[in-house]
Amino acid sequence: MKKLGLVGGMSWVSTVDYYRFINEEVNEKLGGLHFAECIIYSVNFNQFVSNNTAGRWDDSFKMLLHACQSLEKAGAEAIVLCANTAHAVADRLEAQLTLPLIHIVTATAKAIQAQGLTKVGLLGTRFTMEMDFYKDRLLSHGIVPMVPESQETRDFIQDTLRDELGKGIIREETKRRYIAIIEELITKGATGIILGCTEIPMIISQEDVTVPVFDTTRIHSQAAVAFALSE
Repeated sequence: MKKLGLVGGMSWVSTVDYYRFINEEVNEKLGGLHFAECIIYSVNFNQFVSNNTAGRWDDSFKMLLHACQSLEKAGAEAIVLCANTAHAVADRLEAQLTLPLIHIVTATAKAIQAQGLTKVGLLGTRFTMEMDFYKDRLLSHGIVPMVPESQETRDFIQDTLRDELGKGIIREETKRRYIAIIEELITKGATGIILGCTEIPMIISQEDVTVPVFDTTRIHSQAAVAFALSE
């Protein structure tokens, strides 16, 4: 089994899910008392969010690079960035690392392709929805992403991810608004929905949505385990 290096803390709440999903998946594959060999470097979420909000992506890159290099020195054999937004600097990190980086968008695109879908709604942080890093990689796999058109809606998602879900706070009124946003995307032609922030599956599941939902936390975790157990 290869040793995984998890860059977590973005937020710690979803990093807990990564740890659980990865260990459950390893045990399902191998049985017995087999669980994952992994190392977690948990960054300070406040620093990450502050950098990104101020447009200091170089600072976020340096912070994540330090985390990745620390994991490599500790014996990790692959890097898992436990956040969709962190992949805004994934290409830059890959250029500096000798370890493979298991990319969340690539894994998600493969899951979408497996269901034969080509047009999907994308919910995530404002950075994930408005910057090109996520959408361009989906497009390179033949998948057309749709994001909420209203700035107010995108800001609502950003604020609730940061101030509620990122702290483990679940509110029924927030869930209802998310469902309404998803239904609007479906009405406009989305045939699937990417839960493109690792906290969104805390509040939205397949049971809430009439089209296929792609839980990026679980999909990414499964991709990490596939690498860890590969020959």
